[in-house]
Amino acid sequence: MPTTTHTSFKEQILQGIPKTLPQPKAYDSSINHAPKRKEILSDEEKKLALQNALRYFEPQHHAILVPEFKEELEKFGRIYMYRFRPDYKMYARPIDDYPAQSKQAAAIMLMIQNNLDYAVAQHPHELITYGGNGAVFSNWAQYLLTMQYLATMTDEQTLVMYSGHPMGLFPSHKDAPRVVVTNGMMIPNYSKPDDWEKFNALGVTQYGQMTAGSYMYIGPQGIVHGTTITVLNGFRKINKSPKGHIFVTSGLGGMSGAQPKAGNIAGCITVCAEVNPKITQIRLDQGWIDEKITDLDKLVKRVTTAQSNKETISIAYLGNIVEVWEKFDEANIHIDLGSDQTSLHNPWAGGYYPVGISFEDANEMMSNNPELFKTKVQESLCRHADAINKHTEKGTYFFDYGNAFLLEASRAGADVMSKNPTIGREFKYPSYVQDIMGPMCFDYGFGPFRWVCTSGKPEDLAKTDAIACEVLEDIMKNSPKEIQQQMADNIQWIKGAQENKLVVGSQARILYADAEGRMKIAQAFNKAIAKGEIGYVVLGRDHHDVSGTDSPYRETSNIYDGSRFTADMAIHNVIGDSFRGATWVSIHNGGGVGWGEVINGGFGMVLDGTKEAKRRLQSMLFWDVNNGISRRSWARNEGAIFAIKRAMNVEPNLKVTLPNLVDDKLLNNL
Repeated sequence: MPTTTHTSFKEQILQGIPKTLPQPKAYDSSINHAPKRKEILSDEEKKLALQNALRYFEPQHHAILVPEFKEELEKFGRIYMYRFRPDYKMYARPIDDYPAQSKQAAAIMLMIQNNLDYAVAQHPHELITYGGNGAVFSNWAQYLLTMQYLATMTDEQTLVMYSGHPMGLFPSHKDAPRVVVTNGMMIPNYSKPDDWEKFNALGVTQYGQMTAGSYMYIGPQGIVHGTTITVLNGFRKINKSPKGHIFVTSGLGGMSGAQPKAGNIAGCITVCAEVNPKITQIRLDQGWIDEKITDLDKLVKRVTTAQSNKETISIAYLGNIVEVWEKFDEANIHIDLGSDQTSLHNPWAGGYYPVGISFEDANEMMSNNPELFKTKVQESLCRHADAINKHTEKGTYFFDYGNAFLLEASRAGADVMSKNPTIGREFKYPSYVQDIMGPMCFDYGFGPFRWVCTSGKPEDLAKTDAIACEVLEDIMKNSPKEIQQQMADNIQWIKGAQENKLVVGSQARILYADAEGRMKIAQAFNKAIAKGEIGYVVLGRDHHDVSGTDSPYRETSNIYDGSRFTADMAIHNVIGDSFRGATWVSIHNGGGVGWGEVINGGFGMVLDGTKEAKRRLQSMLFWDVNNGISRRSWARNEGAIFAIKRAMNVEPNLKVTLPNLVDDKLLNNL
């Protein structure tokens, strides 16, 4: 029978799946929960899902758990095993608080718990970090078993993770990764949206997003920086100062919640629509938005005032974004920059809500009448695109934020296709990577370098900020003119990082750096650790980077040699990272643009102040960036050709095949 036990945090970690069943847990309605998933399993498949879930538990518990798991499957569309959710508070503890024989493994436990922190995770009880379906694990048994493995493993073992399931510990060696992670790696013909619904419901795969299932999410700060750079460069592209000008977008959950904060840092007027009242209030309470407005007429009046006063302000409109675009057209409010960051990689399960239907009614329709819901979403996307088109005809610069807005709108029959398409330019509007982040950052090797201070001390984060700033300022003195703007933007960012109060969860930071910057910052951190000035540091990055991700409509959307739909780069990247010193590596199907639409890889690396850490960081970080620059240079990207030539001058052992450029005149008459 279930019993109540009182054990310490360390004891709970070490016991893994408890031998005695814990008491059932009440469903907490105060927590932001995942919507009910589509009912897609046959009766036989439901039995299989139950068998799959029960194999984590000893047979004497099955009679109690069968009806409970059956109810979860029917009620939520998934078996989450709520009963086994830990009693302790979920957050990134200081590294020494974890029971561990390996400090590297302890750092990974810290990162996992950060991904599930209530202040960080979108649906913490469903183990979903962001994006509506970006899971760390599929169920709580997987979490408990994984943490137990990490707590007991040594530096001569590797934990192998199969889409949330800990397959087990295998003998390896100190230079091997401590954890190898795959998420959603399907046979290609089984990578359609309904395949995810089916196989995830069976409990045999999961959607790891980018940094959810790879234990590297650092809260919305991770995308604040990238969004800030995107907004700043977006205004530069249209030759306008952000001051007094308007950026309209949508989405406040998970990653998209960073948009208003980024708009404030950039200095513009941000209007961000969101249909979920709970997440809107959370962002308001967190200070990530300045004001919440629920009435369109009041929104028009407030935005007009902000324009007149040239305010820097972020406004959340609690309602549908389509209504905002239409109302601003009617009121003749000029939108300077426009985008959308709703989770359209997940359009039928809560990633996008149709206009004209309440949030509650839409959730009910989603689970009880999915075909009608799909129809309503597609109708809404057509209306959404029509409203955007009216604004772009007046001069609005609209870009796809890479969450599959244009792709899904095109599938719905919306007017988003180019009248004169070319390879890589099929849509009427560009991806933000095509015209902003790709040519300005990724081609030159600049991408999202992250670190987490495992001590949990804010003072350690402040010290690392200062170290990073000093390193970047020193590098900038001799940087070529081609990357001076990128360097200046990042120095400005890191100097303002503390005052912008970006930390949510772990003591983490992000900035954009090239291989030189990443290596030199990491080396400086490692020296500071060796001197005892700071504790251990975890290095990582978003998969949204120079070389970690093959995504034809986002990260590699500015690849025009016809190879956008290949994924060699991402696969080579994670293989190369694994034998060059990464502490853990991950490779995923899905990412931020949709199941079957992208392959993306990431890593984590623990710096402990040793010579071995110095050797590993030099080897791995150089490869991690230059692998992608090489691919981009072969695609004839001008900035990447410049960057890889520069890298070869620095490292004589690097020899990359360069493209010979063809005079277009020779081909024009063919």
